[in-house]
Amino acid sequence: LVGQWLLGGHAALGSGSQLRKPSADAIAAAPGKHVGVYVMLPLWSVGDDGSLNEGMSTWLNGTKNSGADGIMVDVWWGLTEKASQVYDFMPYQQLVTMACALGLKVQMVASFHQCGGNVGDDCSIPLPGFVRNNTDIWYTDAQGRQNTEYISLWADAVKLGDGRTPLQMYAQWFQALSDAFAPSLGNTIVELQVGLGPCGELRYPSYYSENGWSYPGIGQFQCYDPHALESLAASAPAGTNWTAPPAGLGDYNSKPSDSSAFFFQTGYKTEVGQHFLEWYSGGLIRHASEVLGEARRVFSTLPLAAKVAGMHWWYDHDSHAAELTAGYYNTNAHNAYLPIAQMLKTHDVSLDFTCMEMRNSEQSGAENNPEALVGQVARAARDAGIELGGENALARYDETAYEQIVEYKPVLSSFTYLRLSATLLGSGLEAFSGFVGRMQGGAVGKEATGGRLRR
Repeated sequence: LVGQWLLGGHAALGSGSQLRKPSADAIAAAPGKHVGVYVMLPLWSVGDDGSLNEGMSTWLNGTKNSGADGIMVDVWWGLTEKASQVYDFMPYQQLVTMACALGLKVQMVASFHQCGGNVGDDCSIPLPGFVRNNTDIWYTDAQGRQNTEYISLWADAVKLGDGRTPLQMYAQWFQALSDAFAPSLGNTIVELQVGLGPCGELRYPSYYSENGWSYPGIGQFQCYDPHALESLAASAPAGTNWTAPPAGLGDYNSKPSDSSAFFFQTGYKTEVGQHFLEWYSGGLIRHASEVLGEARRVFSTLPLAAKVAGMHWWYDHDSHAAELTAGYYNTNAHNAYLPIAQMLKTHDVSLDFTCMEMRNSEQSGAENNPEALVGQVARAARDAGIELGGENALARYDETAYEQIVEYKPVLSSFTYLRLSATLLGSGLEAFSGFVGRMQGGAVGKEATGGRLRR
């Protein structure tokens, strides 16, 4: 039954069959499977002065008491390399020592993005100053607004002010991280999730609230910086004038049915539209492959992961508009997630995916289908032969959300809960501990939830 769910159809791939999730019996048949559960620490676990948050001991003990396997922590580029090629991981080394003493494992995130400006961001950690003082290397929208969350992938090979390219910077940071944590790699530190874009996700910053976006807007394509426009022009087939982004793209808060967004009604189906989408999504995959290649050269045996965003709104619209602007070409009979998974396979990298807690019944108004989206990504990971890790997209403490996540247990290798909070360690601790037990191999399904498992 789990296999049937994974093989379920998907409208963008031209299949009319319906996606089927695992039944309660299928889930309950695998109670002995241990899916490790990790808890994301607050974004501000390390202060700008290089000190651990004073609540760290309480947080770690609370995580231990919940039964979780370990923690996930953002290792911020902006805090660890404040001056070019001068690295300081001291507070993170202290954190790993504390976690080890409690028997907690650590998932690290190579956070090459800024903190601030996105949903859930509760602090401000910019990129290093020697990066921020460069021009023309930032994702740019049609209005010319630059986004300094993450260096544009189109500038990966551009020499910056300190004489290095972004790819060289990432590679040298990986080496410094490896040197600093060599005794713990593969022991206390069990995974490095490699940041590949805004929020650490492999995507473009298409839906950025500081540029005026609000849910459920389709977002904007981020391909107007000089290096992106040069690449697009160079990609145009001979004899065509497909050298600029197409017209009719709307704005951040357009719906795909708006007259100003006619690209998402007809334009995406045209030859020039298809070429543009292939170029845009292809750039994302190339960027990920190059950064992950550098990471794998340094971390030859450590498990690596890459995070893909859960763009569930407008998923059931023929254009998959919100996915397209984020870089996921999931229409015109293209499966956006299989090429990504296949690229990850070449570097022996697992795929981490969000919105595992969402039910279709909870989402409305934007042709949402988070359950079908999760199923499509799970099939892509399976078909590519890589492991799938999960996350929740929004903070939830209720049994309904936990039940939904447990239903995906048969296809998950690990789950990381977003995020540690006073509520989680207080009134939410009992429910969370029960969820952890089910994911780690305890009873699942109806018996564990009092018959309330819904499909």
